[in-house]
Amino acid sequence: MTTVRMDKWLWAARFFKTRAQAAKACDIGRIRSNEIEAKPARDVRVGDLLRVKNAGGEFHIEVLQLSEMRGPASVAQALYRETEASKALRQQVAAEQKAMQQFSPLPAARPSKRDRRRIIQFRGRS
Repeated sequence: MTTVRMDKWLWAARFFKTRAQAAKACDIGRIRSNEIEAKPARDVRVGDLLRVKNAGGEFHIEVLQLSEMRGPASVAQALYRETEASKALRQQVAAEQKAMQQFSPLPAARPSKRDRRRIIQFRGRS
């Protein structure tokens, strides 16, 4: 095997919980392969440099191995190598977010039913 679909590899490497989420991330531009926006069907090869944005942050990785099957986390971590700059940046962002939590005031009580409806309306849900 010399190539694998982008969405399958991202799912197998455990960047996304489902293959559909990986495909959607590709469609909305959160995945870049060698500084080119990647589509779900784009081929991933050993040595490719990927930039992946997900809930865990932004990862800059190099593909080391290919896999179409999702396995244990230890196997998935062997599929790629994250750059040192990427690790440092993610740790810095996490530290900043943790520091900002100290300055956000905690609510005095739970939201009332009216408050909850306004929150839902503000977020754009039905």
